[in-house]
Amino acid sequence: MRKSVNLSGTEQPHTYKVTASYLNVRSGPTAKSRILAVQEQGDKLQIVGVTGNGWLKLKDGGYVHSGYAKKMEGQTSSLLPDPVITTKRPAQTIPKTSAKSAAKRTAAKPSAPSSSIRSDSGLEAQHIKELLRGTGLAGHGLEEAVLEIEEKYDINAYFTIAVMKLESGNGRSKLATRKNNLFGLNATGGSNNKAFYFKSKEDCVEKFGQLISKNYVNKGYTTVEKVAKKYCPANPEWPRLVKGIMNSDYKKI
Repeated sequence: MRKSVNLSGTEQPHTYKVTASYLNVRSGPTAKSRILAVQEQGDKLQIVGVTGNGWLKLKDGGYVHSGYAKKMEGQTSSLLPDPVITTKRPAQTIPKTSAKSAAKRTAAKPSAPSSSIRSDSGLEAQHIKELLRGTGLAGHGLEEAVLEIEEKYDINAYFTIAVMKLESGNGRSKLATRKNNLFGLNATGGSNNKAFYFKSKEDCVEKFGQLISKNYVNKGYTTVEKVAKKYCPANPEWPRLVKGIMNSDYKKI
């Protein structure tokens, strides 16, 4: 069982505000857990704990990733260690504060993509599965891998999918089939002998998230256009192609 940090018995929950356009409330502290509800930007959350892997536990049940919610100012209560996570509510219960947002979200499409790569796409696994259908990227469990790096590194899923499709020839390039390298990582052209090899395509997606977060986002490269200048400077059409795929995929949802 994952360790968490919980409030002591008489402490009041901490209030956080959602910073993403949409934020999934999940049944457990992982991106693979079932979605219970969806919060919208500006919604307030009552948080009673935080897990060791960066997830916030809601007072009424469920978890959200700490990368998409910010603690509101003026709160001085502290979190105390507790090795056990418990909840009296059944897993399928939707937090009361999320019910209205969830109803609105169910009838709406995921967020439209933009140039910003630091945003919540609102995509779910079934959406991504549909976007990969008919390509060489289908059937490799990439849906959850893409969602995982969106939750973990704040890398928009539309962007990840678009770069993956473009750089791998929809999963059919030699690097993709022989080295599970879906993003041309460390490829130098020619024989591409120095291109990274991955045990699985999922591992490659995780590495992509790490690299984009560390070498791009953390250094101010937060839009498709800015990433292009460093990621693929030899191709001036790269940002247009990536954004074209992002917009095309959005229309398929």
